Amino acid sequence: MKTRAITAFFFTIVMLGSIFLGGYTFTFFYLILSLAALLEFFNMIKTAGIRPHRNIALFAAALIFLMTAGYHLLQFETKFMLLIVPLIFSVFISELYKKEKIPFSNISYTFVGFVYVTVPFCFFYSLGFIQNQAEYNFHLPLSFLLMLWASDTGQYLFGVKFGKTRLFERHSPKKSWEGFLGGVFTSVVVSYVISLFFTEINPLVFGGMAVLIVGFGTLGDLVESMLKRSLNVKDSGNILPGHGGFLDRFDGLLIAAPVVYTYLYLILN
Repeated sequence: MKTRAITAFFFTIVMLGSIFLGGYTFTFFYLILSLAALLEFFNMIKTAGIRPHRNIALFAAALIFLMTAGYHLLQFETKFMLLIVPLIFSVFISELYKKEKIPFSNISYTFVGFVYVTVPFCFFYSLGFIQNQAEYNFHLPLSFLLMLWASDTGQYLFGVKFGKTRLFERHSPKKSWEGFLGGVFTSVVVSYVISLFFTEINPLVFGGMAVLIVGFGTLGDLVESMLKRSLNVKDSGNILPGHGGFLDRFDGLLIAAPVVYTYLYLILN
């Protein structure tokens, strides 16, 4: 627990610093984080004997993220996103030169990596520009993370104290409905506190955001548990002592970020 707490403390400081220090720092940090998480995903998949196109995928993922950043920070026209198309289809061509028994499994898992890891990080990154597409604002990315952390903390504390009814025992034996409801409570409370500081957004909008983060963040946790169990892997990596890998720490973000972005975009625009 001591190692876990120390790691969480320093990593939290780095994450918050990346959010507060402006749009370019925010871009660089989450670009590196998204690529590291994608690399962890491919390393896990390789344990099942599947060989995704890691190098092409990492290059394409970096381009996808940077194109998203360019659209927001530099007002790139959306037509430049088409540059990704030939790179993505090079995955199929590259497979022709590999002697694999199941070539389309390699291709499929390469694209799953984009959908499961890269795209959600792009949605999270875009939360910083949803209020003004040409100007970075840290309010919503910070709010998202605070609510997600509040959800995780609430689910743990309420689950340990009151947890009796299993939420989804097949994929996560420790999760309980009592813990889930505790996560909803703590996240909604945090959303109200946030609304007192970031007054440009209605408290009810923040409340809805909190509920979505808890619901879909929990599903994201379960999805990653399903992935690890199917591969017989304990952690996605070991780069964060006491926490595992980046995917282990951001599994809730992967499902929640696209949903929350859609919700906020429809309400705020």
